[in-house]
Amino acid sequence: MARAKTSSATQSQSGDIEWLTPDQLENWILLTALLSKLPSALDTQLQESAGLSFFEYSVLAGLSASPGGTLRMSTLASFANGSLSRLSHVVSRLEKRDYVKRRPCKDDGRATEAVLTAAGRRAIVSAAPAHVTEARRLVVDAITPTQLQQLGTIARRILAAIDGQEFVLINKPHG
Repeated sequence: MARAKTSSATQSQSGDIEWLTPDQLENWILLTALLSKLPSALDTQLQESAGLSFFEYSVLAGLSASPGGTLRMSTLASFANGSLSRLSHVVSRLEKRDYVKRRPCKDDGRATEAVLTAAGRRAIVSAAPAHVTEARRLVVDAITPTQLQQLGTIARRILAAIDGQEFVLINKPHG
């Protein structure tokens, strides 16, 4: 799960693991519960209202936010937080629904890009209002604006620790 480190922050001089304090453990358990339950709740809402999984919605959202509705498969996999293999299976399902098509990249014929179709754009536009309402209910309105800002800062730091680099949005929302 986590990479082994030998720094003093992780292990004591004797080599013993520095266990979490009771407060740290409680917050860790709360975070892991959130990480398990939030995607499931969003997936359920999307399945019921739009017939899409959360991952499928993420793929369509990534494409709809990109210039020309087009992204390299590798970039799209990273955005949707999935492996290339998983993305390939999902894109195949989305192709059968005529939401996405694949083609060789214009600048590198060895790579493949996914392209959002008109039907895919209609699907994401149709699914977005109920999804945003649920995201607002479960997260945005459940905490204060200051807490939401802090959550974004915390998420960026954790993502940077995981990926070893700053997390970058495909197309930063304007507001």
